[in-house]
Amino acid sequence: MYNGVKAMIAAEKALQAKQPKPAAGAPVKAGPHLKKPEDITGMVEFPAGTKSLLCKYLSKDIYTKFADTKDKAGVSFKQMILSGSQNVDSGIGIYAGSHDSYTTYAEIFDKVIEDYHGHKKDGKHVSNMKHADLKCPPFSKEDAARIVSTRIRVGRNLAAFPLGPGVSKAQRDEIENIVSTALKKLSGEHAGTYYSLATMSK
Repeated sequence: MYNGVKAMIAAEKALQAKQPKPAAGAPVKAGPHLKKPEDITGMVEFPAGTKSLLCKYLSKDIYTKFADTKDKAGVSFKQMILSGSQNVDSGIGIYAGSHDSYTTYAEIFDKVIEDYHGHKKDGKHVSNMKHADLKCPPFSKEDAARIVSTRIRVGRNLAAFPLGPGVSKAQRDEIENIVSTALKKLSGEHAGTYYSLATMSK
């Protein structure tokens, strides 16, 4: 079986090598064969039925304007559209490289955000951090008895670093160091133990 799998891999590689590479600037078919941003050498063509917001809003004009550009954090436009170009079943398909991406590439991100979140460019975000204002009636005794534990996941970003698509391994390590150092300074009811994934056995 092992030899058979190896033979199939070799045949697949040979077939890929025979396929002509698209000329620079020629349209590129979307799909998993796009392994890195540099593989996007032209406007991405999505198969019929693709429902991602990238497919919906990536016009030829937008692609041509931004194809060879980067945001202020150094993350390329092609890096931001790579995932959605690889995975045609994506719901969104374009992911900001840093907070600056939303400004530099507002022509496409504004449309995606309004479509997905219903938040217009001139909309105002209202934040209220007062927990006492939350409308959370207590669970019934029956429902409360079913709850063994809860997990709260909070995702935040540090202003000085790129977002997921553009952050490097070294930057991830630096972020962990900054955040873990801050967490260890918490006291009272907020104090706890920080466990790094890098040092956990399971």
